Amino acid sequence: MTMPRRKRDLILTRPVKEGLKLIKIRLDARTVITVVSKNALEMWKVRYPNAVIIG
Repeated sequence: MTMPRRKRDLILTRPVKEGLKLIKIRLDARTVITVVSKNALEMWKVRYPNAVIIG
């Protein structure tokens, strides 16, 4: 008789890197993304003109 394998714990968040300033953006009512650079922020603002910075 074999033993069942132990279930692994799910990792639902990314590890936090020290020293990075993260910018959270709400693209629409359901979608929130996190970017690191101003260049990425500008790219998302072009695609989603109504995007709002929330943190």
